[in-house]
Amino acid sequence: MPNPTAAMLVIGDEILSGRTRDTNSYHLAGELTRVGIDLAEIRVVPDDHEVIVDALDSLRSAYTHVFTSGGIGPTHDDITADAVAAAFGVGIDVRDDAREVLEAALARRGRTVTADQLRMARIPDGATLIINDLSGAPGFTVGNVHVMAGVPSIFVAMVATVLPTLETGAPRLSREVRFEVGEGRIATPLRELAEEMTAVTIGSYPFRDGEVHGTNIVVRGTDPVMVDEAVARLEAIRTAIGTAST
Repeated sequence: MPNPTAAMLVIGDEILSGRTRDTNSYHLAGELTRVGIDLAEIRVVPDDHEVIVDALDSLRSAYTHVFTSGGIGPTHDDITADAVAAAFGVGIDVRDDAREVLEAALARRGRTVTADQLRMARIPDGATLIINDLSGAPGFTVGNVHVMAGVPSIFVAMVATVLPTLETGAPRLSREVRFEVGEGRIATPLRELAEEMTAVTIGSYPFRDGEVHGTNIVVRGTDPVMVDEAVARLEAIRTAIGTAST
């Protein structure tokens, strides 16, 4: 059976403006690859209610899972929870279990929940909480959408909580073969190999290493036998053109 698929929706003006570098998509891609969920799309949108709703409607109908990052904090521009509720056509309000989780986390730090912080306990109807021990403010899952914080350390914790609950597939393996020639020298045999070995994907990535202008060829697939075969074929191509890497 094919692997489950996924998309990531990164939400925030700060990402689009260049003020904040997105590291969450990098982390999620690696974790999904590890467990056998194929990340097929990453989309970045601003803090705009209608844009978020439209993106959610598009992505959740196209993929097995949608993971969101950002916009679930206590400030006025944290609108992700409302947009998710609107996308699913459900209500949203402060929920007792989310309030209790938030209050307990703040109490451990000797603090009480403020009215602004209570915004983080607003959960769409029917959602399941995603608990994290770092901030105490929960994320949530509704349908096939997993809504998580934008702060990288909290996002990592939430991903670790969610992934064990999901159906996964075959981990996607990755092997690399280095060619010390440019892409133009190997384009034809690479194309022929890719057309023949459709069970794997073959990517070509040029590089410069000092005076060397070369190409790294990356083979990805879920079948280790096919990945090994593709690598062996690539090494044979490398030998044939007389530029074997040491």
